[in-house]
Amino acid sequence: MKETQISFLRNIVGNKNICTNKEELLVYEYDATLLKGAPEVIVFPENTEQVSNILAFAYQEGIPVNTRGAGTNLSGGSIPDQGGIALVMTKMNKVLETDFKNGVVVVEPGVINQELQDYLIPHGYYYPPDPASMKACTIGGNIGECSGGPRCLKYGVTRDYVLGMEMVLGTGEVVVIGSKQQMNPDPLDLVKLMVGSEGTLGVFTKLFLKIKKIPEAKKTMLCTFNSVKDASKTVANIISRGIVPTTLEMMDNLLINCAEDFTGLGLDRNADALLLIEVDGFKEELDGQVQVIKEVCEKNYVKEFKIAQSAQEVDQLWTARRTVIGAVARKRPSYSLQDVTVPRNKLPDIVEAIVNISQKYNLPIGVLAHAGDGNLHPLVLFDERNKEEVKKVHEAEFNICKIALSLGGTLSGEHGIGLLKKPYLKQEFSPEVLKLKKQIMLAFDPKNILNPDKILEVGK
Repeated sequence: MKETQISFLRNIVGNKNICTNKEELLVYEYDATLLKGAPEVIVFPENTEQVSNILAFAYQEGIPVNTRGAGTNLSGGSIPDQGGIALVMTKMNKVLETDFKNGVVVVEPGVINQELQDYLIPHGYYYPPDPASMKACTIGGNIGECSGGPRCLKYGVTRDYVLGMEMVLGTGEVVVIGSKQQMNPDPLDLVKLMVGSEGTLGVFTKLFLKIKKIPEAKKTMLCTFNSVKDASKTVANIISRGIVPTTLEMMDNLLINCAEDFTGLGLDRNADALLLIEVDGFKEELDGQVQVIKEVCEKNYVKEFKIAQSAQEVDQLWTARRTVIGAVARKRPSYSLQDVTVPRNKLPDIVEAIVNISQKYNLPIGVLAHAGDGNLHPLVLFDERNKEEVKKVHEAEFNICKIALSLGGTLSGEHGIGLLKKPYLKQEFSPEVLKLKKQIMLAFDPKNILNPDKILEVGK
């Protein structure tokens, strides 16, 4: 970028909110993948007017804009691979309005998911979407990717909690879509279109979210099995009995051991699979649900069925689950995290296929899953300094995606497409559908400056 262009941006946000030196740029050239791409300038807007002025200028000058929050993205969507502006929304981090009578909260995009939860809990409310990275990830990023989380089995994903938003188009125009009302019969639902658009259609500046009352009670169960197949069958059988747990999470033996190495909670290192199951609701109904779940587990040869006896024990179990992805660093220095989804009854098939892929490429692969939704996160462990091994990782990733599609699944349940899975889209969608997606993207962003060529290469 020209110095005159950077000076113009500096005039918009002030000296304290712009970075251009090499060391600062390095911090924003990556996300939670292994991909990299350096921006030419980093800008931290503090309000909608600044975002509007930045985008209007970028549109006029044809400068690429990569919008990002905390950089926890797992598909390469936060990578400024075409240089230009890294528009970092973390300073727009206020809770603006709360309406507890109607169950609505208005926030800026830089609010951290966990901080929103902490704000709501004393009032008896919570925001259901709970990504594993909730202590770091931003609400704006969650909406850009349509994040899920362990609670999504019962309560749904981010899309189900976005009522509306204020956003800035690539031209700099400010628009409001949806509303703060729970009932908003929009015949052409632009809000749903924006959720999961990965920064390619506009920049969120205010978000109108639905919140819920905290359930009266909950029970958390830890179930271990001698085989992943038995654990997978248990998942499908629980749902078929008419029970929809709040969470139904699965970890295989590799990840059980990684979690135990990190937490020292006494997890069964010899178990082939672990299910972390939680139900919530009215106290009177939970004992019956737990009994049914126990019966299903026993029919599938559960090794151990344990009910957490205290809030501390519940927190410890969830710490093991939420930190396990970082804990794999004890095994290998690098990992590639996939995000494929298959029908629940196909869980045993894809897990078996992943084991075969692991053996074929001689790569350890841990299986973590929002099992109730059939959403798997296989972690391929490797050393990125070994170029031959990196090549095998990419081949393994492609095979996992291909198998998921062959089982009637999809490429992503919550992490998005970004740069990482863009090459695989032709495996899932027809040319006609991909063309339609490109037309929609260009309708919102005619010059293709917003996160350009993420998801799809619009100009090709």
